[in-house]
Amino acid sequence: MANLLFYENPVALSKVDHKNTRIKPLQNNYRFAAKTNSVILAGVEFTEAAKEYPVVFTQSGDHVVPVALLGLRNEENLYIKADGTWDAKYVPAFVRRYPFVLADTGEGDQRVVCIDSDFSGFSETEGEPLFEGDQPTPVLQQALDFLDEYQKQYARTERFVQRLRDNDLLMSLNAKVDMVDGAQYALTGLMAVDEKKLLQLDDAVALEFFKSGELAWVYCHLMSLGTMGSMVERIARLTKAVKPEVKQPESPAAKTAGNASAGKAAATAAAATAAAPKPKAGGATTATKSNPAKKPGQENSK
Repeated sequence: MANLLFYENPVALSKVDHKNTRIKPLQNNYRFAAKTNSVILAGVEFTEAAKEYPVVFTQSGDHVVPVALLGLRNEENLYIKADGTWDAKYVPAFVRRYPFVLADTGEGDQRVVCIDSDFSGFSETEGEPLFEGDQPTPVLQQALDFLDEYQKQYARTERFVQRLRDNDLLMSLNAKVDMVDGAQYALTGLMAVDEKKLLQLDDAVALEFFKSGELAWVYCHLMSLGTMGSMVERIARLTKAVKPEVKQPESPAAKTAGNASAGKAAATAAAATAAAPKPKAGGATTATKSNPAKKPGQENSK
């Protein structure tokens, strides 16, 4: 599986080292994510993401994280067209924050803003400047606000997932797809909410989920599993196969059987905070807010 962190060369953002750096807009070019078959989601994104992607849970180190499945095979993103455009209305915030990212410093909860210095949109002659003197320009401030809000929403999502685990609501989920050309694709190592256990929750616990707004997240997740069929259709179009035989994931309310099919493509996540590798030395720029579901100044793909 492709590394979820598509930052090829992350370095700490510095008002000294990057005083002359300018940035050109992505212009709906997402080739950098072409080999990523799943990305971490914040709970606030479930409503929009569930309309187009299967939203599932998977183990990442000691953490369980929600992810949007983008492909069924290794190094495959079914939502990137040949021209680099994103073929869906909603682009996950994990992707939209590129080429900026918050990275752990290794010192407590401190994080540093990093950029992918290999991003083709960086230039010293074209685009909008990142700094005006010692201060971030509006375009950079938007990115910093977005990173800050993303981190807040991710922390909220961690609490949501922990609540699911504390109440033993996550169960194993396996899905298999048989194509007419004989190819088989298996998704293993995934988890979904057990709806049967959800309906058996104590009233007090269920009320907590309801009042927090997280019960809506749960049902968005469950409904999203039906989008698996559309992913199969995308594969069929790409491989020129016809009439694929779709075996949808079993209902989360039922027990799922083990899967011994070929073509294993488990959707694992990278770091729990989706942080980049340790940055190279350089002056740090702190982040400060905005909504991951809609980044200011950047519309989702039409």
